Amino acid sequence: MKSHQTAQTMKPATAAKKLGVYLPATPAEFQEGVVSRTELNELQANPPEWLRELRLNGPHPRPVVAAKLGVSIAGLARGGVTEALTTEQIDALKEDRPEWLEKERATQAEVRKEAARIKKRDAERAEQDR
Repeated sequence: MKSHQTAQTMKPATAAKKLGVYLPATPAEFQEGVVSRTELNELQANPPEWLRELRLNGPHPRPVVAAKLGVSIAGLARGGVTEALTTEQIDALKEDRPEWLEKERATQAEVRKEAARIKKRDAERAEQDR
């Protein structure tokens, strides 16, 4: 057994993903270094100004954009959105309500509805098996 533990570290891309921010928009020192688990926890607990600003105004990574628009990441791609978007751009899309966005929101609603149906069915089956 080891008598000392080494700090668990991660690449900046992994840390950015865990923080929900777009890596190219982060400060250079964040992009160029490694992030320890302790540092990540500190960033989550007490976000610095740059992190608060990115989370508020973006640019946001595609998973965050998809969530804010209520569509899947694949739906974003089908709609032609392949880059990170700012909060302002996301709000403009919500206001403009392009046809692709309405279609993808409807598709996502159906996916959620089907997932809920399957979950309910499985719960009922599990209850019957008891």
